[in-house]
Amino acid sequence: MSVPEQLRYTEEHEWIADHDAEDGVVTVGITAYAADALGDIVYVSLPEEGAEVSAGEPCGEAESTKSVSDIYSPVTGEVSAVNAAAIDDPSVINSDPYGEGWLFKVRTGGDHDGLLDADAYSKLIEEHDQ
Repeated sequence: MSVPEQLRYTEEHEWIADHDAEDGVVTVGITAYAADALGDIVYVSLPEEGAEVSAGEPCGEAESTKSVSDIYSPVTGEVSAVNAAAIDDPSVINSDPYGEGWLFKVRTGGDHDGLLDADAYSKLIEEHDQ
């Protein structure tokens, strides 16, 4: 399973991309590993634009044909955008979790302590699969 090098990860299987970090905004999604483990995602609830989220705290849910799982915010800050396309068609999270399946954007102070790099996340999912 591909683990993009440029992203940072949580132990709960969320990712952040800080390609917009010059304005303090990071993009958040769930990993391909999580999307695969969930199965076909049929519903997603996300925090509203303007909501405050806290690192490590639940801020939404992904519901699949198998189960319902919390979505945790990897960072603390204010939600600046929500992916309406993922709400309208949650299957995009399964088909393109690192692209069109992003979930929301957070304006953060830039503190990404505790997040895993691609190598550490790859080791984590290897351990889960054993």
